[in-house]
Amino acid sequence: MIVFWILTGLVAAMAGLLVLTGARLGSDASAGVEDTIGGRELEELDRLKARGLLDEAAWAGARAEAARRLLAGETTPAPAVGRHDRLWVLGGIAVASAGALALYVATGAPGAPDQAYERRVDQWASELDTLQPAQLAAVTARVARDNPEDRQALAMLGAARFAADDPLGAASAFRRLIELEPTDAQAWARLGESLVRANDGRIGGDAEAAFREAVRLDPGQLGARFFLGQAALERGDAAATRAMWTPLIAALDPADPRRKDLERRLPRAE
Repeated sequence: MIVFWILTGLVAAMAGLLVLTGARLGSDASAGVEDTIGGRELEELDRLKARGLLDEAAWAGARAEAARRLLAGETTPAPAVGRHDRLWVLGGIAVASAGALALYVATGAPGAPDQAYERRVDQWASELDTLQPAQLAAVTARVARDNPEDRQALAMLGAARFAADDPLGAASAFRRLIELEPTDAQAWARLGESLVRANDGRIGGDAEAAFREAVRLDPGQLGARFFLGQAALERGDAAATRAMWTPLIAALDPADPRRKDLERRLPRAE
């Protein structure tokens, strides 16, 4: 909390310094505006005469008139900076800072202590039924960290990260699970799904390899079959698509809309 107040004070002081610096630069830049405008007008008259656009009489008359206006102070006066303007600026910044502080005290919780991340995870661990996917992933990550050989914890971690829209984190968890249990077909299939999501829905080489291993270990991995059939369809390999999707279609209920969609997309045998 002390750090917060220190940072707040520094930000307010920096804002005041920037405002005053900008005002000073504006004042310095405008100090010579009047002389510059008058000097430019006289120089322009001289250039017109040199180019033959003004004769001697016209040039002399125009120059005299410009000089008269300059001496009479008819040009736009430069803005003046008052002696107390700096105090007004600083006072305005102080009032704004005080108002913000009062609003924070009225609506915030300035006395609340910082809650460490581990304490929040402790609290989430006691409220599993109400957790969001990201919170559940944090709880399962700690369980997996404390039990690195627990395959069920790794499977839950991968699923939680996948649900929390963290496909790369999910893929990492499933890879660790596969290292412990290389014959886990479900882990291979979930690894492939995580890689597909991380690749914005595209089935890359790593994902396809994971799906192939899942089907090799367990031909009943229907999710892996779907992605392998999709990859084959995109390559124009009709035979491979039918080989992957035919068992999948047979496993789905006839009333399932997914079955009808697969049947519609399934290439016909030649």
